[in-house]
Amino acid sequence: MSFHMQTCLISGCISIFWRGLFAVSACCVCPSDAEPVRIQLRLAGEKRKHYEGRVEVYYNNEWGTICDDDFDMSAAHVVCRELGYLGAVSWSPSAKYGKGEGRIWLDNVHCTGRETSLADCQSNGFGFSDCKHSEDVGVVCTQKRIPGFQFISTSSNDVETLDVRVEDVRIRATYSQRKRVPITEGFVELKDAGKWRQICDEDWNMMNSRVVCGMYGFPGVKGFNTRAYKLLSQRRKKNYWGFSVNCTGNEAHLSSCRMGKVLKLVGNSTCVRGMPVVVSCIPGRAFAPTQSSGFRKAYRPEQPLVRLRGGANIGEGRVEVLKNGVWGTVCDDNWDLKAATVVCRELGFGTAKEALTGGRMGQGMGPVHMNEVECSGFEKSLTGCFFNKDSLGCSHEEDAAVRCHVPAMGFHNRLRLGGGRNPSEGRVEVLAERNGSLVWGTVCSESWGIMEAMVVCRQLGLGFANNAFQETWYWPGDVSADSVIMSGVRCSGTEMSLAQCLHHGKHISCPKGGGRFAAGVSCTQTASDLVLNAEVVEQTTYLEDRPMYALQCAHEENCLSSTANPADQGSYRRLLRFSSQIHNNGLSDFRPRAGQHSWIWHECHRHYHSMEVFTYYDLLSLNGTKVAEGHKASFCLEDTQCDEGIEKRYACANFGQQGITVGCWDTYRHDIDCQWIDITDVKPGDYIFQVVINPNYEVAESDYTNNIMKCKSRYDGHRIWTYNCHIVSSNTSESKLKVFGGSI
Repeated sequence: MSFHMQTCLISGCISIFWRGLFAVSACCVCPSDAEPVRIQLRLAGEKRKHYEGRVEVYYNNEWGTICDDDFDMSAAHVVCRELGYLGAVSWSPSAKYGKGEGRIWLDNVHCTGRETSLADCQSNGFGFSDCKHSEDVGVVCTQKRIPGFQFISTSSNDVETLDVRVEDVRIRATYSQRKRVPITEGFVELKDAGKWRQICDEDWNMMNSRVVCGMYGFPGVKGFNTRAYKLLSQRRKKNYWGFSVNCTGNEAHLSSCRMGKVLKLVGNSTCVRGMPVVVSCIPGRAFAPTQSSGFRKAYRPEQPLVRLRGGANIGEGRVEVLKNGVWGTVCDDNWDLKAATVVCRELGFGTAKEALTGGRMGQGMGPVHMNEVECSGFEKSLTGCFFNKDSLGCSHEEDAAVRCHVPAMGFHNRLRLGGGRNPSEGRVEVLAERNGSLVWGTVCSESWGIMEAMVVCRQLGLGFANNAFQETWYWPGDVSADSVIMSGVRCSGTEMSLAQCLHHGKHISCPKGGGRFAAGVSCTQTASDLVLNAEVVEQTTYLEDRPMYALQCAHEENCLSSTANPADQGSYRRLLRFSSQIHNNGLSDFRPRAGQHSWIWHECHRHYHSMEVFTYYDLLSLNGTKVAEGHKASFCLEDTQCDEGIEKRYACANFGQQGITVGCWDTYRHDIDCQWIDITDVKPGDYIFQVVINPNYEVAESDYTNNIMKCKSRYDGHRIWTYNCHIVSSNTSESKLKVFGGSI
């Protein structure tokens, strides 16, 4: 046993402790007898989320760490609550988040869990430690924050200001601006001790405004009419906050900025040489302000170099980059808030709330285009940031993602779900103006489908659409909202609100009426994402001439063209055969919608169909006309193979469960029935070979745009060549994909 003795004297509190196999007593800080110690905490370290990391303490104008000796969950709870989270989930020893630098401020920390600050817990005293940075402690906090808890960081200031807390920040629009949605301009106010206060603009600069606009979902800042605001402020009663603010411009929230100098409060003369701070923000083009809170038309951006995929809500998703006409992902090595914010601003959002790592928004396909990205935070595009072009070895398990601040559009206030068993399902009820007043009503279910349901779920912040219902008699909504006030709804699936979709306007046309036939939805926070491996299709394509007598089962299941019906058993059919490998890159398993009790038994093939149509196989002319087609029922959805470390969950033998696990893929081999297109009647020429997965959107996916694969094909009457197979975004034209070659 190693022996170590330290004597600590703080306001008469003396204690001796031994380090080794046990501790007889810990040298303690006695806050009740001494002046309260003021500290600040932060989470730092490598590859972490915003609610976890190495615990660092700011004390005596210096950041330092905490030793893991005697640290426990009670201390972790104190740390997390002091940082504004509801509590701790876990803690970790031995520098899990990397070794810190500087002093090890605290050692042998003992907390009851009821303390308001880590400084109130017993310890050896600040600076008394025999630890190394290999023993730095880390914590994982709950993702939920204490309501109203924000604080202005004061890491550059004297200790006297360390306990200053600010509850909230807002942009207070003038009366003439308040009807505009979103609010982009107004006075910046902080809520301090329950009261809203202005900030003096004496030391305010554009970097501060950039941060305020960013946290409200706006990518840029612009000038405003100073004279008008000066006249307005002279007529208003002022109540100034006692500090200035000093931002670098890269902070995700004003609470992350450092405080500037302390201002002496003398009545209303605090800001003698200035006036209350005003900001004017530039919204992204998709959020252009309007006098009403609904949009007539959704904004359709041009082909970008960067996009988000797989996110449940607006402004979040896996980051994908276009290079030489091919979309690829970004590796999460060095991925941080600065790089994430560049992506968010580039796409018309504000700053990044979170820089996500480890494929948190699902795994992409294709190449990993960028690795070890480093941004200053002021680049106009992620493609302008430095990255390591020679660094290889990243897998899609390391795909980077973002969550961005988005403007408050109030869309969720104009839509609700009624009668469901839980908040994520129910009859869709919309708020619309009728005869000069706002009334709630239902949506006609005619033509209502998964794309419309996707928009509803997104508008309410409930994630992805799990189902779209055309009958909702089992969900009794608000009786006063039974009347149909919206009909003819057609959505592309990318709109932010139902009002952006095409619809009939004031002239309602709904032959079925509302009531039991009103539209309904169910939503889910996670969904599957099926993607076809285009390379496997290209490598396995070939022709086979097969006699009709060997195709009886396939004929029964409509896997041949219509000209096969009168054909005699001795004739041959020419089949374009290939293998397909379908990956689930989403965040939940792909399961057939129908339960086992309703699966259909096919005697000839001796198997159950869990989905009538799982994929379409088509041969198209160069102008898009269908010349031959295949039909693929999902007779056996199962995990053929999985990524390393993932266990197979679905095997359809013996009437087993069908599905595709996240991280697994289902392979339909070229030599099984119906894995073909019947091209017996096709003339020689150039064609497009197309595969569409989940074509009727029967099962929820986080991204339907990657469900189509196309290849070029040349058929000379004897042989077929298939080449240039690739996934095509369903809302991107072929011509754009070919000619648009972004370079990074």
